Amino acid sequence: MIHTCILVPGQAIVGSIDTPKQLLSKVNEVLQERGRQPVFDINMIGLTRTVALNDGMYNIACDHTVDEIVKTDLIIIPMVCNGFENAIEANKGFSKWLVNQYKSGTEIACLCNGSFLLASTGLLKDKNCSVHWATANEFAAMFPQVNVINDKIITYDQGIYTSGGYYSYLNLLLCLVEKYAGREMCILFSKMFEIDIDRKSQAPFMIFTGQKNHTDAPVKKAQEFIENNYQDKITVDQLTNMLAISRRNFERRFKKATSNTIIEYMQRVKIEAAKKGLETGRKTVNDLMYEVGYSDIKAFRNIFKKFTGLSPGEYRDKYQGG
Repeated sequence: MIHTCILVPGQAIVGSIDTPKQLLSKVNEVLQERGRQPVFDINMIGLTRTVALNDGMYNIACDHTVDEIVKTDLIIIPMVCNGFENAIEANKGFSKWLVNQYKSGTEIACLCNGSFLLASTGLLKDKNCSVHWATANEFAAMFPQVNVINDKIITYDQGIYTSGGYYSYLNLLLCLVEKYAGREMCILFSKMFEIDIDRKSQAPFMIFTGQKNHTDAPVKKAQEFIENNYQDKITVDQLTNMLAISRRNFERRFKKATSNTIIEYMQRVKIEAAKKGLETGRKTVNDLMYEVGYSDIKAFRNIFKKFTGLSPGEYRDKYQGG
């Protein structure tokens, strides 16, 4: 059996603890009903035997404390809340144990922002990591040596799984079911839990709001200008002349502050405006294309698909009511 530890950190989100336990337990149950041996030996692990969550609204009874587990095969780290720096500080008692387990060959699966806890141990350094698209900039700022892949639902890199936003962790759990219980069980549980087994990207769900959590005033002024004038043809030279900054210096500062090149930022602002039009209006794709400042339908469709993973028509079908 796969000795599996579901961590119960302080400040964890209860559903991301209970769901993996329920799903993996159900896998065991179905296997036994079919005359096969269960796969997962599931253990709830905390820094203490009882962990209070949501200001004491829930009390999770753990099977073991972390110091009682000498070796395990698989660790699942759930989602956390109440600020990532606070959550990291409250749960630093897990850090040394996680490092030692990983070095001894244990695989680790992070559900959504559980990757913040793992990254704080240094184990994600130079590795690929999926995070919720809304926290990608914050994660990158806190852990610049991690390769953030914010459009992927799941990444796997040298024994570490990570998943994207919120319930995309269900796809990661299916991935674990497939690895340890087989493809047949993976398909069965995608149907039982109604999880879209083919979902690979977060791109259709992303909302681009810009990255303004920085102190570079000229860059912020440029961002605001782009967002207020996205319908127009704005050039990089126009921005640098407006701000009286050299192009090379400005491009470097813009990328550092926003995690986007200037051109990418302009494109994403335009596409976000087009997305809103497709979600709520009845205008044609061509009309929306012209409204956000494009004149080449092929270029517009290519850029739209680059950032959303869908064509404009597919996006409209997905989000617009009947």
